[in-house]
Amino acid sequence: MPDKLTNYYRIEKALGFLAENFRQQPDLADIATKVHMSPFHFQRIFTDWVGISPKKFVQYLTLDYLRGKIRETGNMMEAADEAGLSSQSRVNELFVKIEGVSPQQYKSLGKGLEIFYGYHASPFGLCFIAVAEKGICALKFIDEEKSRDEFAIFSTQWKSARLVHDPALTQQYVRRIFHSMAGSDPMYGQKSAGENLQLLVKGTGFQIKVWEALVQIPFGSVTSFQQVAQIIGQPGAARAVGSAVGNNHILYLIPCHRVISADGSLGHYHFGKARKLAMIGWEMSKDRIAGLTTEL
Repeated sequence: MPDKLTNYYRIEKALGFLAENFRQQPDLADIATKVHMSPFHFQRIFTDWVGISPKKFVQYLTLDYLRGKIRETGNMMEAADEAGLSSQSRVNELFVKIEGVSPQQYKSLGKGLEIFYGYHASPFGLCFIAVAEKGICALKFIDEEKSRDEFAIFSTQWKSARLVHDPALTQQYVRRIFHSMAGSDPMYGQKSAGENLQLLVKGTGFQIKVWEALVQIPFGSVTSFQQVAQIIGQPGAARAVGSAVGNNHILYLIPCHRVISADGSLGHYHFGKARKLAMIGWEMSKDRIAGLTTEL
């Protein structure tokens, strides 16, 4: 297992503590103690993973900061919409297009489809990815001991499809997804020009509409369930938006982790609050580092 993946699981334990206590702004020694590390060792692996210090990372997680990011994102997306421009961030070089399966394949649970799947290291732990001819149909972050459970859920959702374990093929997609964020990180390969990725989803018309809105949330930003409801033209449907967000099976590419409560709190995340915290803070720090690099 690559060192970066090992370090993520160590850091995730610390983020679980931060998820419950970041309002108290715990210091480095407090956090390191909770994960049974020396402050020096914890700071080193944390900075290696995210690129900034734990103290700076915690600053990104305050309610005031996240509320401000919600407002900023809303203004940014409104301006981009008025200008007819994409809201993709300068850091996120992924261009994602969503396509729903045919009504016949929806009803038949994927009959006639051949789907390839694999398990791979990612910045947020082990990931499960599945790819069909028309695009990626699943991407989830999981713990190793739960990998069989995740596959069982996936195989039920696509019960009539032919499922093939082909990690050599799916590894190529993992590199394409994550190398645009990781620069020249040897774990993912050299950074290149923007990537175009097709997603194949199973969902109702409303769910697909919500997922298409999520794709427009810029990298390093957050928005609220209420804002997403407004974006899709149904301002009173925040609760239904939350349900659609929870039914997303292509994580990160359909960035449900970027949707939080209007008060700045993280809200629920099926794959753990610590992981959601990691994804939000990691993206904000990468966006900030990219901004400083551009200015220089």
